[in-house]
Amino acid sequence: MLYKWNITIPQLTGAFERAAYVYVPDWYEEGSDERFPVLYMFDAHNVFLDEDATYGKSWGMLEHLEENRVPLIVAGAACNPFPEDSEVGGRLSEYAPFSFDGGGWGKIKGRGKITMDWLTKEFKPYVDENFPTLPERRYTFIAGSSMGGLMTIYALMRYNKFFSRGAALSPSVEFAPEKVLKLIERARIRKTHLYMDMGEREFKWMDGPGHFAETAAALINKGVLLECRTVPRGKHNEASWEKQIPFFMDLLFYDLQ
Repeated sequence: MLYKWNITIPQLTGAFERAAYVYVPDWYEEGSDERFPVLYMFDAHNVFLDEDATYGKSWGMLEHLEENRVPLIVAGAACNPFPEDSEVGGRLSEYAPFSFDGGGWGKIKGRGKITMDWLTKEFKPYVDENFPTLPERRYTFIAGSSMGGLMTIYALMRYNKFFSRGAALSPSVEFAPEKVLKLIERARIRKTHLYMDMGEREFKWMDGPGHFAETAAALINKGVLLECRTVPRGKHNEASWEKQIPFFMDLLFYDLQ
């Protein structure tokens, strides 16, 4: 069952409404004692429904969860749709852990901390109160792609007391690689699992595999249990990320008792 409703995040976009989503396994019965791990996802409008997706193609997450009877709750909110030069900034700003030079987008003000404070202090408590979750860190995961992938790394490093596992698909580490490495170096984390990948064809317009490899090495040195892949013929789009769902789902549930 997919629940969808409108919310506001005043500290990010004032009174602007955006969609929030929570998927609960179809076989859950109201009043049952059954509880599920929770995966929080960035860009949730691109995760479940093609009709809501920015480019008309979602991850197909709803079909995957239903067809495979995955015992998992998936929750998230749509991103900020405003232009980057607006008063509140746009998606890049909302999903940036730190400020950086966005090239053609200009100077991007990092508002990722505001985003994560809202997610951990407001959205997660709401989900835990209203849906059959296992709220403990061990059963709380986070995932995203592109800037959402960068935010996943940020969440695991800075908000580690909430999240034990994550999936960072095509993370945008190339925007501020030195800051990403410092973020990881300074982190204080407990046992943490992370799936991270990059599409083979993405390296052609990035600075090669260098920043991605440096990020992976830093995570391993920090003690993160990292599963890292280069996706054959992988691209920077939802159709490609959809194909990676089985890979990161394996990591999220690996040895989870």
